[in-house]
Amino acid sequence: MKKVIHRADTRGYANHGWLKSHHTFSFANYYDPNRIHFGALRVLNDDAVKGGMGFGAHPHDNMEIVSIVLDGELAHSDNTGNKEVIRKNDVQIMSAGTGVVHSEFNASKTDAVNFLQIWVIPKERNVTPRYDQKTFDPAARENALQVVISPDKQGDGLWLNQDSWFTLGKYEAGKSLDITAKAPNIGTYLFLLSGELKVDGEVLETRDAIGLSEYEKVSIEVTKPAEFLLIDVPMLN
Repeated sequence: MKKVIHRADTRGYANHGWLKSHHTFSFANYYDPNRIHFGALRVLNDDAVKGGMGFGAHPHDNMEIVSIVLDGELAHSDNTGNKEVIRKNDVQIMSAGTGVVHSEFNASKTDAVNFLQIWVIPKERNVTPRYDQKTFDPAARENALQVVISPDKQGDGLWLNQDSWFTLGKYEAGKSLDITAKAPNIGTYLFLLSGELKVDGEVLETRDAIGLSEYEKVSIEVTKPAEFLLIDVPMLN
C-alpha cells in the first residue's frame, strides 16, 4: 500500500478579504510540485466567502467540477441557463466539457458560506456540458457511508464523467469501519471535515487528509466524533 498524508496546516492559503481559501493541491498562486494531484483528483479547495460576495462569470472546460456546501448557501448561474442555490446537504456537479461559463456568489448578504470546490480530470474530453444537483438526507450517513456520486449513472446519486465515487460519512466516537478499494487502479482520498480518525495507524485531525493507493482494505477507527469525505479516483501516471 502507498499512502500520502496532507496535514491541514500544510495546505496553500489565500486571503483576499472577501474570500479565504485553503488549497490542498497546487492552485492559482499556490504551487508545490509534490502536490499537483492525487490520481484524477486535481483540485480540492476549502473556500469561505463573505456575505454578498463571490466569483464573477468565468470559464471552465474539460473538467468535472463538484461543489459541496458545508455551511450557508451558494448561488450558481451559468450560460446554459441554470440558476440554482446550493445549500448544506446539497451536492452539485458540473461537467464543463467543451466549455461553460458560470458564476458563484454567496446567496446571503450577511452570513458567510463555506464550501468545497473539487475538480476531477474527466474520463472523456469535449463532452457536452452538463449540470446537476441533489439534496442528500444527512441521516443516511449516520454511522454509515453515503455514496453521493458514482461513475456514469451507476448509483442513485449524481454521476461524473470519470470512474470516481464521492462518499460522505458521519460517525460517533468508538466506531470502526473498513474501506475497500473499488479496483486495483483506483485510489482513495480521505478528507476529514471534522473530528479525529485513525487510518492505518495514522492519526488525522480536522481538515487533514490521507491518500491511499495500491491497497485492498484499510481499517478506520473513529477516535472523536467525525465527518469525512471519501473520493475514489483512478491513479493516473
